[in-house]
Amino acid sequence: MDTAVPPAPAFPARRWLLPSALAGELDPDAGRDGRRPRRTVRDWLVDSSCFLLAVFVGLLAADGVTDNPHVPHSLAVLDQVMGVLACAAVWLRRRRPVELAAVLVLAGFVSDTAGGATLIALFTLAVHRPFRYVAWIGGVSLALVPPYYLWRPDPDVSYPAAVAFIVVLTGAVLGWGMLVRAKRQLMLSLRDRARHAESEARLRAEQAQRLAREAIAREMHDVLAHRLTLLSVHAGALEFRPDAPREEVARAAGVIRESAHEALQDLREIIGVLRAGQPDDAGRPQPTLAGLDALAAESRDAGTEVVLDVHVADPAAVPASTGRTAYRIAQEGLTNARKHAPGSEVTVTATGAPGRGLTLTVRNPAPEGEVRPVPGSGQGLIGLAERATLAGGRLTHGPTRGGGFEVRAWLPWTGPAGAAEDVPAREPDA
Repeated sequence: MDTAVPPAPAFPARRWLLPSALAGELDPDAGRDGRRPRRTVRDWLVDSSCFLLAVFVGLLAADGVTDNPHVPHSLAVLDQVMGVLACAAVWLRRRRPVELAAVLVLAGFVSDTAGGATLIALFTLAVHRPFRYVAWIGGVSLALVPPYYLWRPDPDVSYPAAVAFIVVLTGAVLGWGMLVRAKRQLMLSLRDRARHAESEARLRAEQAQRLAREAIAREMHDVLAHRLTLLSVHAGALEFRPDAPREEVARAAGVIRESAHEALQDLREIIGVLRAGQPDDAGRPQPTLAGLDALAAESRDAGTEVVLDVHVADPAAVPASTGRTAYRIAQEGLTNARKHAPGSEVTVTATGAPGRGLTLTVRNPAPEGEVRPVPGSGQGLIGLAERATLAGGRLTHGPTRGGGFEVRAWLPWTGPAGAAEDVPAREPDA
């Protein structure tokens, strides 16, 4: 089932309401050609308003400069020319905020009419650049205020009041700009967190799908491999012994029919669980440790000599998950012995108690004669090791000294006190 989430739009549909810088950050495709994002409708409205505001403040300042007796006529003309250039430079505030702010701060020391453009440049600097730029250029601007009013005093306002007003106004503009920048950074941070959360959710979904596929593969292998091995063994016997007695042929055919029926039944249950998405409570109960007797009897009927040695006081008291894992390990061990050592005696030993864990061993001697290799061997042991690890235990397997093979597993069995003692399992003989 494909649970991939379709990608959400990179930024809101009403892009024109966003600043171009913010829209460029929200749009992963913006700026890939090396150019800055184009102005949005909002940018044009804001830039036009800033330009008109700078012109309005400049016109008010121009009247004051003309009437100021402390300003010579030539300086007043230069003041107004610089004010016009400063107002025109406002259109560059998005492209060169640092350079523009630095130049206008120096220009504002000479020109009253450039004051509005200077404040707009400082605001733009605070919005678009980190604090270190604001601290240097804003600090220079504030430091130039007292000597400016000593050089060109205002005839209508006292020196302390004029200095205090400009310092407070400049600080408010810089603070407002830094607040806008902080809000934009918060929005981008929330966007990044949302993207990371979506990515993690997709990764968790993919991991859950992978774990579910692995669990289904293990279950299908454990359930069907045993049945299909019985089919293969008895079908092979009928193939290589066409002259077998009628009773033996009938018994082998009965085992084949029964194994095929059981395999189909198990397959129906697994498919039913997959379709329903949840376990089928109406199906057959899951096997437990108490089912080892029936498993051994089934293998004996198939022609495998099985010695079952269970030293567990009450197999029914074993936790269901532990018992089911032990049953699957024993089932896979018998299946492997039937495939790789046909005709050999298989010993299944189970020992344990609450608080000490459950130890299960499946051992078979070396096969008599040459055995043809079986395709796909080894996958079952990998699945068993995963099962044991998921159950909190461990599983080892390998050849023994006499050429046989042993599978040994230790599984936790929580005692009454709620603590399981980890009893190390003996390593198989080399």
